[in-house]
Amino acid sequence: MNNPSENQAFDANTVAGGISRRGLMLVLSSPSGAGKTTLSRRLLAEDPGLTMSVSLTTRPKRPGEQEGVDYVFVEPIEFDLMVNRRQLLEHAKVFDHYYGTPAEPVEDALSAGRDVLFDIDWQGTQDLKEEMRDDVASIFILPPSTRELERRLKNRAQDSDEVVAQRMAKAADEISHWPEYDYVIVNQDAEAALSQVRAILTAERLKRARQAGLGDFVKRLRDGQ
Repeated sequence: MNNPSENQAFDANTVAGGISRRGLMLVLSSPSGAGKTTLSRRLLAEDPGLTMSVSLTTRPKRPGEQEGVDYVFVEPIEFDLMVNRRQLLEHAKVFDHYYGTPAEPVEDALSAGRDVLFDIDWQGTQDLKEEMRDDVASIFILPPSTRELERRLKNRAQDSDEVVAQRMAKAADEISHWPEYDYVIVNQDAEAALSQVRAILTAERLKRARQAGLGDFVKRLRDGQ
């Protein structure tokens, strides 16, 4: 049996036939604890054609997090300056801290035919769609039940009981935004959910509108080349 990465991986700049294409922005959103971060890490580990968008944040670094890998940690005043200079594609306040996506590295990647993965909330997704709708494919990850969502939050042991309660209180509002997404996946089983995300990514990569070199390729075919 082939490794999934062998089936799913695309050259950074082309699809089959050497056709050049523009990259896409793959967004995964969910209430905290529904599994989007785990799915993102699995997808990145197996797909060399995909890179993670590294967000800016004003919150303190958590144990085990790496600067420039998990987040770029900045002071609130620096974050405000980037907002005022329109250097962010999206930004939002979440649990008393600010998060945002720098525009320049994303546009550079898309222009080079590389795909960018986003682990952001519904507010950020709305902003991305307003800025670059044709480049965005969005997926909302739902938990199988509220009880399971709470269990996952407690088991990951990253937050205090108070923060877990805050996240659970906010989950209903976050879940209400599911109709705004292109795709919805219920993450009852991580392997099944990952397989579904892979299928979506493959289909989105093959969309005609993203294959910038398709016209020239078809012309060569018509010319008998």
